[in-house]
Amino acid sequence: MTTFDKPALTHLEHIERLRNRNLLINDDDEAIDYLSNISYFRLSAYTRPFYLPNVAEHTFMLGTVFSDVINLYLFDKELRLLLLDAIERIEVALRTQVANTLAKHHGPHGYLDQSIFDNRYDHPKLLELIASQSKGRDLETFISHYKTKYTGAPKHPPIWMAVELLTFKEISTLFSNLKLPRDTQAIEAHFGWKFTLLKSWFRSVSDLRNLCAHHSRVWNREFGSIPEAPKRPPKKWPAIPASILVSSKNSVQQYLNPQRRLYFQLIVIQSLMNRISPSSNWAKHLQELLDKNPKVSQVHMGFPSNWREQQFWLSSISQ
Repeated sequence: MTTFDKPALTHLEHIERLRNRNLLINDDDEAIDYLSNISYFRLSAYTRPFYLPNVAEHTFMLGTVFSDVINLYLFDKELRLLLLDAIERIEVALRTQVANTLAKHHGPHGYLDQSIFDNRYDHPKLLELIASQSKGRDLETFISHYKTKYTGAPKHPPIWMAVELLTFKEISTLFSNLKLPRDTQAIEAHFGWKFTLLKSWFRSVSDLRNLCAHHSRVWNREFGSIPEAPKRPPKKWPAIPASILVSSKNSVQQYLNPQRRLYFQLIVIQSLMNRISPSSNWAKHLQELLDKNPKVSQVHMGFPSNWREQQFWLSSISQ
């Protein structure tokens, strides 16, 4: 059994450790200010791309400065904010489609009927969750109004209120368990993709949303939740290679799977944005962010070298 024996270090001790690893730090006060607001542990994830490869002891590549690490950290922050901008629109669109479809087909409280969902769906848990969110001191105003005015109505609110009490993950799970074709086909028609694909995409995007909302690193991340690719891709669907060469040092070649990286998630997001917000400049803002940070490795995000030349991105960026 290996015991944990790492001591807690002061900011100056952390700075000394980084210097011993050949990181150039020109302003100790500035470095202390960053370490006071961004933990050394959090920041360490952004130091790894600057280490010499295939070296057991962490040693920075010649000429690496502290600002290189900070700039990568700030890029990741801007990237998360950009992702949240698109994900918010996708999430709101899904809530709207679920609420409108179920209300139209089954009435305001039709979702209380378990028969419209897959048998494997934990419907009682859904109702318990909505009931729980409808209690307490921090009630949404619309719930208080519903309970006060409609005293003879069901204790659960109508579907257009209920969806606002659920997280993206929860509404995604509800959607994926819809059973009736007329419900799923109506939502398919709005988003322009088949139900099976949308289930995978919304699950993946909701997981990405949680990472962004909790300030987790998304650059150079291998995702556990992999969105499905269309079995019959449309004409402009971008080519995604099976693997991408990351580096080739000392005759050792390192590859990554782009389907587990951010690039595939970006394709999914933009595909949904093309339907729900076709006039958006989101893809252009993505390109501008990458252009503003030329030192950031796009390969580690799963971008193929020719991604800008593919019709999918050319049309998305120019619209």
